[in-house]
Amino acid sequence: MGVVTHYYGHLSVAAVMIDTLALRVGDTIHVVGHTSDFRQRVESMQVEHESVQEALPDQEIGLKVTEHAREHDVVYKAAA
Repeated sequence: MGVVTHYYGHLSVAAVMIDTLALRVGDTIHVVGHTSDFRQRVESMQVEHESVQEALPDQEIGLKVTEHAREHDVVYKAAA
């Protein structure tokens, strides 16, 4: 449903470009990459520095992550 375009280590925030599915606070995501593989619940996200409850396809969001994410990691919406 999306891909990591940048990771801000000092903030533990991944910039994610949403491709296919809407993402809502409370959803569970699975981040997979060359060395990344973790699941987490979406606790908060921002679009243009504004907190939002939902992000739609073709939006780039800032997503607080629990582990290190890397550019080009793929973000999947996980089954609850």
